Amino acid sequence: MLNIDIIIAIVLLLVGFVLLIKGADIFVEGSSNVAAIFGIPSVIVGLTIVAIGTSLPEAAVSISAALKGSNAIAVSNVVGSNIFNILVVLGLTSAIRSTKVNKDVIKRDLPYCIIVSFLLLIFCIDKVWAGNIIGKINIFNSANGEKVIGTLQRVEGMLLFFGFILYLFITVKSALPSINNGGGEKKDDDKKKGILKSIIFIVLGIAAIAIGGDFVVDNAKTIALAVGMSETLVGLTIVAVGTSLPELVTSLVAIKKGEDDIALGNVVGSNISNIVFVLGLSGLLNPIKISVFSAIDLMIVLIITCIVFVMAITGRKINRLEGSLGLVLYVLFMTYTIIR
Repeated sequence: MLNIDIIIAIVLLLVGFVLLIKGADIFVEGSSNVAAIFGIPSVIVGLTIVAIGTSLPEAAVSISAALKGSNAIAVSNVVGSNIFNILVVLGLTSAIRSTKVNKDVIKRDLPYCIIVSFLLLIFCIDKVWAGNIIGKINIFNSANGEKVIGTLQRVEGMLLFFGFILYLFITVKSALPSINNGGGEKKDDDKKKGILKSIIFIVLGIAAIAIGGDFVVDNAKTIALAVGMSETLVGLTIVAVGTSLPELVTSLVAIKKGEDDIALGNVVGSNISNIVFVLGLSGLLNPIKISVFSAIDLMIVLIITCIVFVMAITGRKINRLEGSLGLVLYVLFMTYTIIR
């Protein structure tokens, strides 16, 4: 039987997810409206505001967790979200209908995702490079899973966050040649009403995201301690899936409308943002200790990203068989995670 404290924690966790998702939604809507009012092209909005907006749930959870010292949730939320995005979101959309891969994704986005995933792994296992781990800790022994194997330092977080600024710059610059001058003119009265409404949306969105992030971290930790689950497991499962719901819904709607670029770009862009924006900012605000389990999961993220890249360059699409394979791999990953 669940006691009243656990029931309350579960309810508040669900409320937190709702606040995160709706908060990100109205933040993006408000920001996009302001951009439209001032004639900023929609492609720029999509590459900047929407990219940040879809990563806000992960950012709220990881930053809140990092500041509260819940290192396992801070890292596993991002790692779990990235694995879910690749294997489930991309896997499910490709299993429904083969997803065509844009040349920009192959030449720019996927290689960039692989590079920042590798850098993150290197940054997070500094004790290995210092010689304090090799030969002393068996990383394949689950009993050592929570032992600290490194720290994501502030300077490393700053470098990752700079990588986010660089990625936005490169992406927007590459989109400039295809942008048409536009943005319909609005009457002054309509502008004033639109700006006021949009500012309210932005403020409410930020408030909902901040409160939702606190709710998710606090109550996920409560549930983990009460039922004997580790913070890492909760972060990889409940929290990661919850914060990835916007990406899942966006990609499913996109693939239904035949918008393959949005379906795939949403996944890859979100994974890049999760690493360089979410963990970069989290590490910059407060150093994050990395456990053996988290390091292994970061390796898994790097490996499956490389696999997707190979799939993408062989045939310029992710076919149904490859999508279905992703779903199977996610089940195997979850089984491994729960067993360990």
